[in-house]
Amino acid sequence: MAKSETTKYRLAESIKQCMKTTSVDDITIRQIVENCGLTRQTFYRNFLDKYDLINWYFDKLLLKSFEHMGSGETIYEGLKRKFDYIQEEHVFFAAAFRSDAQNSLKEHDFELILEFYSDLIRRKTGHAPDSEIRFLLEMYCQSSIYMTVKWVLSGMKSSSEELARMLVKAMPAELEKLFTELDVLS
Repeated sequence: MAKSETTKYRLAESIKQCMKTTSVDDITIRQIVENCGLTRQTFYRNFLDKYDLINWYFDKLLLKSFEHMGSGETIYEGLKRKFDYIQEEHVFFAAAFRSDAQNSLKEHDFELILEFYSDLIRRKTGHAPDSEIRFLLEMYCQSSIYMTVKWVLSGMKSSSEELARMLVKAMPAELEKLFTELDVLS
């Protein structure tokens, strides 16, 4: 792992520690760097702000959760893996999802998931989703994130399998039909 990557992970671990006792909006850069023995200058060489750090770490988790999608795994399996990671990192996600600040994790999650599904369609069909499918994707991704946040903030009472199953079941009919035709749904 490169030195800058190691530094970023140190900062991520530090903010995760801070999240155990402080809301994301109240965490300061000073707390983050003091907690891991780095300087503010080092922080700002790597990230724009604490939300950029949160989004970077989330990207790492999301990439892990979806890394095999498109190579034979289904949307259900990708969602389940994502929710398994969220459960493993529940302190991080609970704290990050409570924040509604600009550059928040919820908005970042939406952009990544929308891009993921759009790229999946592009890879499988050879073209970008049309405007109707794009609209349905945006609506589905927004509601999927809403339900994910609700699941996390209410204490993850259902299993990752159950949440993944329910999100696949809630998919708009046209998306379900398309993903079934592409053999990637479940």
